[in-house]
Amino acid sequence: MSLGIFLLKLRSGMSNQLLATIFGISKSSLCRAVKSVRTALMKSFVPHHLGLQHTTREEIIENHTRPLAQELFGDLTNKKAIAVLDGTYIYIQKSNNFQFQRKSYSLHKGRPLVKPMVVTSTDGYFLTVLGPYLARNNDATILNHMLHTNAEDLKGWFHEDDVFIVDRGFRDSVEMLEELGIRAEMPRLMSKGQKQMTTLDANASRLVTKIRWVVEAANARIKRWKYLAHVLPTNQVPFIGDYVRIVCALSNRYCKPLSTGSEDDDMALACKMRYLSTKVNSLKTFVEENCLDKKSVKWEVATDSLEFPNISEDDIRNLTCGVYQLKLCPSYIQEYLEGDVDILVHSEFHGLIRVKLQSRHVSSRQYLLWIQFSESKITAWYCRCRAGARVVGVCSHVAAVIWFLAVGRHNREAISSIQDWSEFVTDAAVIDESEDSDDSEVEE
Repeated sequence: MSLGIFLLKLRSGMSNQLLATIFGISKSSLCRAVKSVRTALMKSFVPHHLGLQHTTREEIIENHTRPLAQELFGDLTNKKAIAVLDGTYIYIQKSNNFQFQRKSYSLHKGRPLVKPMVVTSTDGYFLTVLGPYLARNNDATILNHMLHTNAEDLKGWFHEDDVFIVDRGFRDSVEMLEELGIRAEMPRLMSKGQKQMTTLDANASRLVTKIRWVVEAANARIKRWKYLAHVLPTNQVPFIGDYVRIVCALSNRYCKPLSTGSEDDDMALACKMRYLSTKVNSLKTFVEENCLDKKSVKWEVATDSLEFPNISEDDIRNLTCGVYQLKLCPSYIQEYLEGDVDILVHSEFHGLIRVKLQSRHVSSRQYLLWIQFSESKITAWYCRCRAGARVVGVCSHVAAVIWFLAVGRHNREAISSIQDWSEFVTDAAVIDESEDSDDSEVEE
């Protein structure tokens, strides 16, 4: 019963008082049960299912490393250990100890929190969880501390030429990793004043994000245990690390891997992405040389009879090299249909269209994109968004237009299913003109 109480508390986030009522015991008895189970799990369960020492390096490489990751960043003949790192947030209440309150306050999130550092394999298996760390420590500072202190024998477990997949927040740790012989792979950074990544940088960034998503999904798996998604009282700070480790150990023991793709599919996709990553965007060059972004160029509004390649959603998924962009297509197209922008075709270059799509993040920003196609397939694409020059997959804007012309315009129900909730919320910035005129009449 104590184990049931503990797991229900973590999974549901119910208060101790409510749990005590449900189980018909006193609140003090419930607190003792939670404490005893937490202590027992940390002693006899977690060490067998979490931590760098709970399994061998060879076991992780053979059974928890995707062939796709080995092909993109490792070596299939001399396989490397590939780890994905990211910090997650556990929110806490304000402390009456002002010194701790300042240390635990995150300027980024605008609230107090602590940060466990999560290390996973490329299929989402939790290798270890370190911390929690104070909110004022960024990801790079935390990783540097882990390496300096050799937490859980990191330097012994990882060998030379192993790979860490990280995001841009770890950029200040790259030098230290290189000194240890560990290769850091992260999305490319843009120079000051640069508005768009080069094609090669955008391609390289796509290879990283294709692998790095698992740590984000792993962090989301932690937050499914609702107790850790709530704002925790400060008296629980000493036990946050235990709770996170227990949840991760349970996930390793009882949950399926986050990535379950077949080896053949992974290898085919990896070869395709590696091949495309060395290519340049020919349509970008064509657009710039012919000034196709200028208003003086003659474009015509496309008619409903526009002859576009008859491709399926599976074909579009092959273009995007994933499913994320495909999921956003209906939302982009709904806003496009409600706007006053048209799909334009070029009067001279057959099979070339231009579209302007609204950014989903910034109201004042729109992106021009071009798509080139033949009778049977999409041959080239280019978008003015930050990553729109890549040829390893397509950006969400290009994917949305392709999806609409190939699928959405023949199935409008897929678009209309996106609910607009703004009608249920009042916008104080918009004032009805008829109400203003009525008020003026009353004053007269």
